[in-house]
Amino acid sequence: MSVVVTVARGWIGTPYVHQASTHGAGCDCLGLVRGVWREVFGREPEPVPAYTPDWSEPEGDERLWRAALRHLTAKRIAEEAEGDLLLFRMRRGAVAKHLGLQAETGPAPTFIHAYSGHGVIESALTPPWERRIVARFAFPERT
Repeated sequence: MSVVVTVARGWIGTPYVHQASTHGAGCDCLGLVRGVWREVFGREPEPVPAYTPDWSEPEGDERLWRAALRHLTAKRIAEEAEGDLLLFRMRRGAVAKHLGLQAETGPAPTFIHAYSGHGVIESALTPPWERRIVARFAFPERT
C-alpha cells in the first residue's frame, strides 16, 4: 500500500475546516493534501496564500492545477495508482478546485478527501465523481 494512502487514512474523521491543515483538528481538501505532504515529505514546497471558498472562480484561473504541476508529476487520468492526487472540476465551466487522494484502484476504487459537511472521508470513486476528474498527479519519490 502507498505511504500516501496510509497517512491519508490516518486523517479520516478530521473535521472540515476551511483553510486549515491540522491532523485531527480540521482541514479542507487542500489542507488534507498539505498535511499528508508534511507527514510524508517534510516541509511544504511553497506557502499557500489565504483563499476564499470561491477563489479563482471570478478570473477563471486554474491556480490549483498550476500549483500541482509545479510539485507533482502529471499523469494520464486512466493511469490509476494508489496515492495519486486527483483534481476535480465540481461544475461544468468552473475552475478545478477539489482534491482527493486515490486510495483503492480496481473494481471498487475509492478516494480520500475533505468534504464540507463531512470532514475527511474515504468515498467510493463512483461514476459521478469519476466524471469530475480533470487531472491526475503522482507524488515525487521519497528520498
